[in-house]
Amino acid sequence: MKRIQEDIKTGNFRRLYLILGQEAYLRIQYRDMLKNAMVSDDMNCNVYEGGDIEIPALIDQAETLPFFADRRLVIIQNSGLLKSGGEELAQYLPSAPDSTFFVICESEADKRSKLYKTCQNMGIVVLADTPEEMMLKKWVNKVFADDKKRMTERDIEYFLRKVGTDMFNIKNEMAKLISYCGEREIITAHDVDEICTVSINEQIFDMVDAIGNRNRKKAMDLYYDLLSLKVSPFRILSLIERQFNILLQTKELLLKNNGKQEIAQKTGVNSYYVGNYIDQSKKFGMQDMKAALEACLEADGSIKTGNMKDILALEVLITDLSR
Repeated sequence: MKRIQEDIKTGNFRRLYLILGQEAYLRIQYRDMLKNAMVSDDMNCNVYEGGDIEIPALIDQAETLPFFADRRLVIIQNSGLLKSGGEELAQYLPSAPDSTFFVICESEADKRSKLYKTCQNMGIVVLADTPEEMMLKKWVNKVFADDKKRMTERDIEYFLRKVGTDMFNIKNEMAKLISYCGEREIITAHDVDEICTVSINEQIFDMVDAIGNRNRKKAMDLYYDLLSLKVSPFRILSLIERQFNILLQTKELLLKNNGKQEIAQKTGVNSYYVGNYIDQSKKFGMQDMKAALEACLEADGSIKTGNMKDILALEVLITDLSR
């Protein structure tokens, strides 16, 4: 982001910006910052989105000189071209007119692809991944402060654990809290419990926590809560399996003296949550987690072969794991 801000401040823009990462909120924010700084109207901005972009039509627009302006901006987003099929665009980009600039926004890329390497050579790659714990808390603090609201660091941590790390979702839940609290300045964990929607992943985390504590009733209550939210038993099963998979990896990495940052990188868990996964992994032995994964596979097989209805299969699984 600093590189974008510097380019906007100096007015010296790169020919191409590749905004790459899983955090959609940041991809859109960075895209709009560049668009607002580079072009003053939509007449000189062309947006192409989705997996069915016609490259020849895009090239025709890119070849068009800007109308009473210094630049034409071409925005390409969610196209999948950086994973496959981007060769035609990669071949064209270096020959585009000097007055045409490009902003490409994608969640994933194959870094071996010709298009990715062309983007690197022509411009810069801006990462749009979920911020680390400290930056995420600072952002939440700032959003609340802009509305003259405050939250303690401990309650912010509680809030983020409940709603997850998706920044669009966080922003929506903050808006709900601000509205709910009205004129009151301090927002509390109690307010979070009253008004915020708990993320599905957090409910799965709590369910596995209840299983680890052998609290069958709580685990089943959380299961029925998820069903009431129209989450399919099959998705719940896959999330339970994923959770035990991460816990097993976490425990293995801990035994090899890996630190939190290394565990985050190797498991794909956001560093904000690694401490929680470490704590939860201590509630299970290695054999417990392997047995849980085997039980998940058996439940999956029972559902797919029709030996057991999906809702019942999950009830049996949770009951067995909670013994």
